Amino acid sequence: MSAVELIILAVGLSMDAFAVAICKGLSMKKVSFKEMAIVGLWFGGFQALMPLIGYLLGEAFEKYIEQIDHWVAFVLLVLIGALMIKESFEKEEKKEEEKENPSSPLAFKTMLTMAIATSIDALAVGISFGILPDVNITVAVSSIGIITFILSAVGVKIGNVFGAKYKSKAEFAGGLILVLLGIKILLEHLGAL
Repeated sequence: MSAVELIILAVGLSMDAFAVAICKGLSMKKVSFKEMAIVGLWFGGFQALMPLIGYLLGEAFEKYIEQIDHWVAFVLLVLIGALMIKESFEKEEKKEEEKENPSSPLAFKTMLTMAIATSIDALAVGISFGILPDVNITVAVSSIGIITFILSAVGVKIGNVFGAKYKSKAEFAGGLILVLLGIKILLEHLGAL
């Protein structure tokens, strides 16, 4: 696999994480460099980890993973998106209460769920790395992780710049994007797109 092919693959794999990072940025009041790096590490780390796991699992599990990966991504993204949409309609009283007692926008459970949902397709790619004769798994996994890290960190900032002005509308749009992304993943795997 050439360097250009690997970069194209890495960018393609990171697009789900980039879109979700934008949605995460939409829902955050202010984004620091540290928070951008945290989101980048979550998404970049899982995008690098999943192909490595797939590579190690090999062909034996390929058919099982390909049967469920789209369903897992669909359910996780739709659930997170639906919660964001619901929160966008909450009354101002509750939003004022949240300002006084804010929960972390980068909570462990939320970030773990998003990172898994956006990196499941990379698991199947890792299996194909095991089959291809000319793949250096270390270079492939590192490239995917670094590119996803950068795009996710930038995505959070982009989402935050637009979300700061239009909090409720941005939160609704972010939730809708996640739901649509989940549906798109499902339809692609079912052959409807």
